[in-house]
Amino acid sequence: MPSIDVSPQRELQNLNMDLDNKKRGGNLKSRLQCRSSQDANNEGLCYEEMSQWSESLERLLSSKYGMKIFQAYLKSEFSDENIEFWLLCEDYKKMKSSFRMSSRAKKIFKRYIQAEAPREINIDHNTRELIRRNMKTPDSLCFDDARRIVYGLMEKDSYPRFLRSDLYKDLLESTSESVQM
Repeated sequence: MPSIDVSPQRELQNLNMDLDNKKRGGNLKSRLQCRSSQDANNEGLCYEEMSQWSESLERLLSSKYGMKIFQAYLKSEFSDENIEFWLLCEDYKKMKSSFRMSSRAKKIFKRYIQAEAPREINIDHNTRELIRRNMKTPDSLCFDDARRIVYGLMEKDSYPRFLRSDLYKDLLESTSESVQM
């Protein structure tokens, strides 16, 4: 399961991957067109990157723009609680302070896990009970089972719907047109 990293270092790694692909015979022309169209319109979206989002949910979520567009899509579908929860869990796992971790765990539990929570996620009773027990001494892994379940739900349901959505198709088409110009 992926972790999200949209730091400048990540963007530099992506650029280095582009250069590595060039050495292996990747299409440098389309990469340069992609980069120049990003610079020209400051949107940062290019056809090549967007078309790669259809390869996997992991690929989509590892893209700064892919993540934001996927979140907007889920919000428009009134089903953004899963991505919210998953992102919070990704941040939660990185926490070092046990005091902050305990406080954050309680907030996550109240908002997403407990029965009738305002943003209740779809998890089974056993997982909910396991997390309830984990809340006595929360650690970095206390939400892992629910995080995996939610990721699986997004992968099997939300992600395929996103790929079939007019939003994704229209964005892909509009970036495709800018590459052809």
